[in-house]
Amino acid sequence: MPSVPILMPQLGESIAEASIMQLLVKPGDTVQEDQEVIEVETNKAVMAVTVSCGGVVKSISVSEGETVPVGAVMGIIEATEEEVERTGATTLDAAAVAAVTAPAVPDAPTGAAAMDGAHFRTEGEYREGSPAHIETGGRGLPVPARIRGAHYLSPRIKARMDELCITEADLAYVIGTGANGRITIEDFENFMHYVDGWPSKPASPMRRSVAGSMQRTWRRPIASAGRPIYMAPIILHRRNHPRKPGVTLYFLRALALALAEAPECAGYMVGGRILTPRNIDIGVAVQVADGVMVPVMRRVNEYTMDELIDEYNKVVAQARDRKLDPAYVGGGIATVSNFGGFGLTFASPMPLPSESLILGVGAVRKTPVWSDEVECFIPVEQAEIVASFDHRVVDGGDIGRLMQRIAYFLEHPEHL
Repeated sequence: MPSVPILMPQLGESIAEASIMQLLVKPGDTVQEDQEVIEVETNKAVMAVTVSCGGVVKSISVSEGETVPVGAVMGIIEATEEEVERTGATTLDAAAVAAVTAPAVPDAPTGAAAMDGAHFRTEGEYREGSPAHIETGGRGLPVPARIRGAHYLSPRIKARMDELCITEADLAYVIGTGANGRITIEDFENFMHYVDGWPSKPASPMRRSVAGSMQRTWRRPIASAGRPIYMAPIILHRRNHPRKPGVTLYFLRALALALAEAPECAGYMVGGRILTPRNIDIGVAVQVADGVMVPVMRRVNEYTMDELIDEYNKVVAQARDRKLDPAYVGGGIATVSNFGGFGLTFASPMPLPSESLILGVGAVRKTPVWSDEVECFIPVEQAEIVASFDHRVVDGGDIGRLMQRIAYFLEHPEHL
């Protein structure tokens, strides 16, 4: 009988792998075309993998918790000739089937196991063994005593880093003992041996995605600017609105209207050009387990806030469940992050690598403000808004004017 592979599909434009969350079938089960057989987690959402034709599950070659690249064979379905012809499913030859079902060869040992028998410095030697040693506090990771020379990484070290999925940022704690302070392979291996026994847990796909995004963002000159917003108009408008729109939706809409007037504030620099947004598609940061998801609402400036309420509620609910419709993934020009829900009054949010602007919203608090009318301080409900932006694209004056327009719309919510 023909063998049909269960493949890890391309689950998104920038997704290269996914982790197995749950196996929904087992060998011997009968499945139908388009039946969900494996639940996977990407750095964006939880999705289901389906089969391309009906048949009997012959084997499953992945396990829960395993990370699998796009295009990998995760199992095999035995189908009839008629079913394969009807569905047009891809089949595997005998050699491919044998490769998938062959017993796994144990990976080469890494970390301390790979270096068993080699001489390593003790923790004290590691900290005290060189002029550019690493000092360790009572808790926490080693902290460089002083920095000396360049952090050049040889091809050999980079190969080991690739093997262990280590980035340059992970080596910020290591001070090189080689010429001009360069990190040697011995420095690298001793550091890996030193941290090998620390309590740890695997970083989730979401956590790895956030880490990678922030590293790419930090390659640009990111600046932040903030100002207070009077919240009484929003509070009153929301109180009188029959559908009680979410507070973040007010800021989403205000940012959209302001950017429609000045789209260059969300421009993107490529070489010697600054790209101007084609549509005002804006994301909203939603806190989920072990990370943040940013669903993107499309053409926010073209609809009234009342028209956006249902869509906004639906998108946020999907993001919290980590089952986001692909239509709301990626392609945003800016993001709104309401960190005030955690009691934070000020923060410096970081834009996504694909965006140049993010608007942060702080917690509402009563602040004494001088009133010329009564000649005394009066309590006023205010919140800080903070815009973080790519300083290559815009300057403080541009952001200042954008913030003025955002403030105007927020303090006159009837225009939203």
